[in-house]
Amino acid sequence: MRPSIARTSEMPGRASSLSWWGAPIIKQKGIVEYTLSPYQTKAAPHWVRSYVFNFYRRVSAEAVYFVIPFGLGYGIYAWAKRHDAYQNSKAGHIASGAAHH
Repeated sequence: MRPSIARTSEMPGRASSLSWWGAPIIKQKGIVEYTLSPYQTKAAPHWVRSYVFNFYRRVSAEAVYFVIPFGLGYGIYAWAKRHDAYQNSKAGHIASGAAHH
């Protein structure tokens, strides 16, 4: 058996309705062809606008899940930083009763 015979035997022959690359050889009944709508082809000029509004809609729906924890964490951090600065100041040492060196 030669390799060329095995290779050509896997390819569809003339009895097939499609050529090797998928182009139809003959028109068939019951086959529906779809085309792209002309309105869809003009969607590209508005892609920035649609992406911006879609991004805003999606992020605003999920904002509760990251704005509240971030705000809470930042509030704790800011309070701790102020509290530490006060405790290490002269007024903080006097208020706590420790001697200031």
